Amino acid sequence: MLEHDVIIVGGGLAGCRAAVEIARTHPSLNIAIVAKTHPIRSHSVAAQGGIAATLKNIDESDSWEAHAFDTVKGSDYLADQDAVEILAKEAPDVIIDLEHLGVLFSRLPDGRIAQRAFGGHSHNRTCYAADKTGHAILHELVNNLRRYGVQIYDEWYVLRLILEDGQAKGVVMFRINDGQLTVVRAKAVMFATGGYGRAFNTTSNDYASTGDGLAMSAMAGVPLQDMEFVQFHPTGLYPVGVLISEAVRGEGAYLINSNGERFMATYAPSRMELAPRDITSRAITLELRAGRGINPDGTAGGPYIYLDLRHLGREKIMSRIPFCWEEAHRLLGIDAVVEPMPVRPTVHYSMGGIPTNIDGQVLSGIDSFVDGLFAAGEAACVSVHGANRLGSNSLLECVVYGKRTGAAIAQFVQNRKLPTIDEQRYLKEAQGQLQGLLDQSGDYRIAQLRQEFQDAMTAHCGVFRTDSIMQEGLSQIQELQNRYQRIYLDDKGKCWNTELIEALELKNIMIVGNMILTSALNRQESRGAHSREDYPQRNDESFLKHTLAYYSPAGIDLAYRPVKITLFEPQERKY
Repeated sequence: MLEHDVIIVGGGLAGCRAAVEIARTHPSLNIAIVAKTHPIRSHSVAAQGGIAATLKNIDESDSWEAHAFDTVKGSDYLADQDAVEILAKEAPDVIIDLEHLGVLFSRLPDGRIAQRAFGGHSHNRTCYAADKTGHAILHELVNNLRRYGVQIYDEWYVLRLILEDGQAKGVVMFRINDGQLTVVRAKAVMFATGGYGRAFNTTSNDYASTGDGLAMSAMAGVPLQDMEFVQFHPTGLYPVGVLISEAVRGEGAYLINSNGERFMATYAPSRMELAPRDITSRAITLELRAGRGINPDGTAGGPYIYLDLRHLGREKIMSRIPFCWEEAHRLLGIDAVVEPMPVRPTVHYSMGGIPTNIDGQVLSGIDSFVDGLFAAGEAACVSVHGANRLGSNSLLECVVYGKRTGAAIAQFVQNRKLPTIDEQRYLKEAQGQLQGLLDQSGDYRIAQLRQEFQDAMTAHCGVFRTDSIMQEGLSQIQELQNRYQRIYLDDKGKCWNTELIEALELKNIMIVGNMILTSALNRQESRGAHSREDYPQRNDESFLKHTLAYYSPAGIDLAYRPVKITLFEPQERKY
């Protein structure tokens, strides 16, 4: 059995920042990160547009209060305002800290960090490294893991959270290379496993974003919070779904329909293309419904609209947003300097997740905690995003709350003993689970079942939702979960068995999908990214509260907990 003071599951921005903070605070602690990819391949590396902070390098009138208000308004007033206050107040310091760790931000001519406009923000406050910001930050954090001697188990897959008598004691994991099973015990466990975009058929997320940490937490009895709030990014490159960053619109690109109109004037006249993502995604969907989408031959009635950069000019495109140009050119052969890009909404981000307090401690109920379990980043829900996240706040959340959670863990493990675990029991159960999948003789290939599940989620839990559509989707998903018992694997080996990994991931995203749909069905209002055509108004009287979903094989139970309102009273959300 392996032993560490702290085991962090997930090698992205939140997990790495937590590890660096623990190592800085208490260098003597034995810290490990386990990740199913190499940390450098974590999805954080794909974050493009930037990280928000009130540095006032471009706009001296900006303030943390303005950043907090924009975030709360963007969340449609579902964000917990104590958490938002911390996010906005600590943002400038964490940017300077990242710079000191070696992150190379883009610069103004006088050498200060550059800042650009971003959707839903009232000031130019988004710091960036061209359009490869996540890449720039993650690389430096991983370098610092080496500097601080953090143990990295890369390409290990975590099967199970060990949670006994209300205490997190460790994890069960296996090495993808050769199938070796191992139990790890630790004084504290942190989940920073990212999102679940692969629950849908079109997403900006990478193939590893299968909600593993969420599903493992749910199966261990931990509730998941606000799972109905799924962010659709307005500009997924059609038809591949790859993200075209909001930075492109921050630099001045237009959204154009088949009539050549900048249609956002109809939906958000004060913010135009820089309206929040939920509003922009709905606007694009309504344009497509109205027949003002574009076909490959340029005629109306097609499946996408145009993102037009041509007026920006080659020099600006290639210096400020080169990666977006590269993606369109590589994937579609489009030169965005002279041609518009075809885009439509794509699943991008999970506002919900494992509920935590402002120190990353995981909630087991409305006001109780799981001893020794922490979470941060996209997998967590401290609720700084509420019902809709503003662009450039996700990297900020990972860094601010990764750091805070790391500091809390470093204090938590002082004078604690390693827990007692029945290693053989967990190894035997894990071996039985894996062997059961390998031996199973069924009727369905994984790819077929996964595609049907992703199609069902996309069709029944999209940008717009209704009771009947979601009910139908829930029935389909539950039937697909039953069919999971009849999958079969061709690869029976232990060496780099990616088919086995995909089978485990499929089980996880099916659990997550079921919890998303159940939570959405029971929120009978429209708020942020959750847009009900049968309940088009926001209903603060009945639903100004967080959803807590508890999983069991017999079904999903829901409870609710209050939203923390400290700074701004809820008001109508208009742009």
